[in-house]
Amino acid sequence: MAAHCASPLLYVADLDALQGGARQTEVVAQLLADDPARQCWVDGGFADAGQARAWLRELGPLAARVRPVFGSESLRDAQALRELNTPDGAPEGVLSLDRRDGQVLDAAGGWGTPQAWPQRLIMMTLERVGAGQGPDLTTLAMLRSQRPDVCLVGAGGIRHAADLAAAAAAGAQAWLVASALHDGSLPAMGSPAATPAAR
Repeated sequence: MAAHCASPLLYVADLDALQGGARQTEVVAQLLADDPARQCWVDGGFADAGQARAWLRELGPLAARVRPVFGSESLRDAQALRELNTPDGAPEGVLSLDRRDGQVLDAAGGWGTPQAWPQRLIMMTLERVGAGQGPDLTTLAMLRSQRPDVCLVGAGGIRHAADLAAAAAAGAQAWLVASALHDGSLPAMGSPAATPAAR
């Protein structure tokens, strides 16, 4: 899939950890070891910066190619959110603003605190993941208007290259895609059907 997308970056949702189980450290380590150019963004259900730091230590030198993803559904509280954007706070990571069925998942208050967002932000629209409904560009534009300076990445709903082009026009720097890659709806980067916005 990485070759298909012409990208060294993988987003990994550790579903075991997100459901309260053990983190799949060995799986992430193997993904990194398989390709020395590979980078991973990993959502491991981190409740705060301390949990992410402890997990990165388990990866040893491989941790240099990992950015922890702090999901708003997992962050413990507002203090944990504030720590993401302080010099001595979290490892340089990504905040994922999570939503399901129109309801924000957000014990820490991240959706309503744009001043606390780090420089990398994911809009995670869980009800659209794998649903083939198209991306939520309205919410994306709202987040972009609140913090035009952040790197904004969308998630959920991409069906084809035209959706990616529309997302780029709405202000997304990138989009997390799974289903449209697995079913072949998106052409390989570099093919005649691929568009610059799909990169």
